[in-house]
Order: sequence, then structure tokens, then C-alpha cells
Amino acid sequence: MTAKISLEQWRALIAVVDAGGYAQAAEKLHKTQSTVTYAVQKLESLLGVKAFEIQGRKAVLSAAGKVLYRRARALLAEAEALESAASGLAAGWEAELRVTADIIFPTWLLLRCFARFAEERPETRIDLLESSLSGTNEALLRGDVDLVITPQILPGFLGDLLMQLRFDIFAHPHHPLHQLGRELTHHDLRRHRQLVIRDSGSSRKQDAGWLGAEQRWTVSNKATSIRAVCMGLGFAWYPEEMVREEIGRGELKPLPLREGATRIAPLYLVFADADYAGPGARKLAQIIREEVATLCQARQAPATKPARRRSRKPLLTA
Repeated sequence: MTAKISLEQWRALIAVVDAGGYAQAAEKLHKTQSTVTYAVQKLESLLGVKAFEIQGRKAVLSAAGKVLYRRARALLAEAEALESAASGLAAGWEAELRVTADIIFPTWLLLRCFARFAEERPETRIDLLESSLSGTNEALLRGDVDLVITPQILPGFLGDLLMQLRFDIFAHPHHPLHQLGRELTHHDLRRHRQLVIRDSGSSRKQDAGWLGAEQRWTVSNKATSIRAVCMGLGFAWYPEEMVREEIGRGELKPLPLREGATRIAPLYLVFADADYAGPGARKLAQIIREEVATLCQARQAPATKPARRRSRKPLLTA
């Protein structure tokens, strides 16, 4: 079937709606008003529908026009994505990769992935956005990212389970909660300060985890949160892989919370548009999967000298 309507005609319809009139659309498209008017009228004639109807002195979208407008926007977006993909394929590897990773993904592991990628493609720039909660998926919805590591998959996107992170509750070994010398309850936690990382989304309305402490410090950066807890200023939940160096230096120690000490959070690897992902994005995704699989296998392997401590659930993969 041959399309009756050209992309230019669909673009004219969208411009009239977005700009608020034919004159404004003509200015936006750098065309004459008569050209834009003719394009929309021709579209209506070929399709046999009226995109606009008169209400008072103003032309507004008809019910059919609303459908046409919505589908036309999707059509133009797809055409632009196709052209962008074709340009990328013609040029070979992408000049730049835009990656958004939720801050719960271990920084050292992500940098290791970048280092491996740079060994093969050192000329490809990497633009990393470290985000939290809703901010991760906002970047995906804005369309200004190629690859996302996120705790949740938005409707309309597909992703693979990358790993599951175990969160434990930590405080400095000299923190008063450790000095109680017994299992702790949530009532004990309420008397002390909790460190929370702020939602990086524009609305900043998403919360996660236990937030029952009367005293609370909310910070924007995970490094700030970790430093505060290492200074004995409060407690917080972290994935062990995020704070392994601090644990090794004796700056952080798990709190013996009776209930709720451990939480599990999934992480997914999501392409902004898998159909149009370039060779660079696919290569980096492959490296991330391999490095995560290696980490998870190492965590699941039995230790040669088991430590005497509470049994912990290992990191899992899909």
C-alpha cells in the first residue's frame, strides 16, 4: 500500500496544533501561510476526514483530528529515529554514548565496564548521568539517553534483569546503636538519624525503603551519605557492593536489626530504543552483562575459609 500523505503534510498538521494557528505554524516551518493551509486541506481531502472543527471563533481538533495528531507525532518521531540510526550506521560507531545509571549500581563496577569499553573504542565519548529513583526513568522518557540501568521498567520499554542487589543496614562500629549489644528493632532506629538519598527526578516525589526515623538527613549524592554514616552521624541501607571499601576499612558495620535488615532490589538494563541501538551501545551493554555475571558468580562461589557471621543471600542474576 502506497502512503497517500507525505511527512511534510503530517508535519504541517502537527505544527498548526503545536503553534496554535496557521500563521504561527507557517512562521515555525519557514513557509507561507497558504502553503501550510493547503497541506492540511489536502491531507483532510485525501483521508476524507476533518482534522479541525470551528468552535466559536477558534478552530480546534475534532475527535478524528486528535487521533491523527497523536499518530502523526509518533510517525514523525519514528522517521527521525530512523534517520538518526541511518546516520549512525553510515558513520560506524557512535561518537558519544549517553548512559544513565541509578546510583545503587556500584560505581566501581560501572567504571570497570567503561574501562573495558575504552580499550576497544577510546575515541567514543561517554556521558554518564548518575540518578536516583524517578530521575533514572525521566532521562529515558526525555529520550536523551542510549542505555539505562534502572530498578524498574517503564511501560512501553523492554529490559533484561541485570542483577539483584541486597541492601543491608549499616552504621559506624562506634555508633550508639552498635553499643546496645543486642538485636535491634525499628523502635530503636526511630531514636537515631537516618541518611536518605534524594529523588533526582524533577518532581522529587518518589520514596523508597524505611523512612520511620524522626531525625533524617536527605542528601543528593551517595558519596555524601556514605561519608556521613562513616563519620557516625547516622545509619542507612546500602548494597554491600557499594560500600565494600568502607567495610574493609572498618568504617561501616551491619546493624543487627531483628526484622527488615535486608532488602532486595532488582536492576534492569534497558535500551532507549533497542531497534536503533548502535554498535557502541550494544557493545557496552554486552560488557556490563559480562562484568555483572562475573561479580555474581564470584559472590555465589563458596569461600575457602567461611567467616562466622550471619548467612546472607548472595547477589542473583536473571
